[in-house]
Amino acid sequence: MSDEQPKSLELIEMEERFAKVKRREARNLRTAHARGLMQGICSMLRPGDVVMDCGANVGDVTRVLATTGATVHSFEPDPYAFMKLSEVAKDFDNVVLHNAAVGTKAGSIQLMRATNFDDNPNSASVKSTIIAGGRMIDENSENAVDVDMISIFDFIDDIVQKSGQVSFLKMDIEGAELEILEQMLERNTFEKVRLTVAETHEQKFKDLRPRFRALRDAVSEAHPQTKVNLDWI
Repeated sequence: MSDEQPKSLELIEMEERFAKVKRREARNLRTAHARGLMQGICSMLRPGDVVMDCGANVGDVTRVLATTGATVHSFEPDPYAFMKLSEVAKDFDNVVLHNAAVGTKAGSIQLMRATNFDDNPNSASVKSTIIAGGRMIDENSENAVDVDMISIFDFIDDIVQKSGQVSFLKMDIEGAELEILEQMLERNTFEKVRLTVAETHEQKFKDLRPRFRALRDAVSEAHPQTKVNLDWI
């Protein structure tokens, strides 16, 4: 028999508070790192450069990128977020809006929304995803909408033909980044982009975590973080 005593409710609550503080600290560090990285990115961009903001949401990153004078292609499939993004884009003639998701091939796909979308669309729209199985995603809701999807590979190739290179690619697309990044590695597409940054969502998709780990290992072996950074926020 074990002599270990059961934890008291007070101890359990203390451990939960400590874990919450540690998560908040880690999140704040990632955010600070992303802001510093964004400052460095913007310092290298010039008019004539072409950048892609995939998963632009309401336009926070698009706005910052647009101030550099670079041409910003912003992709956002969620109709609500796209409406907010359009308000931001009105102030810039160098922003090109795409009311579409990005994927490995062109077509149409269903966009699923968070379970609390109706209660708080401002914060919930950032969770909208085309990937099933995500935490806090309502896959059967009437809130799901059909959206256009463009082939990110065709789009990058078109930019390369016209401009020589994609100067910066930011990807925050709620799980859909996994297949895209896997194929970018396989097709050597990262070489067509000066810097790629992505937020990966393995915490949201439990079943996909082994593939995310394999992706991270493969990318880190093939490219330095100054070329491909998978720790965007």
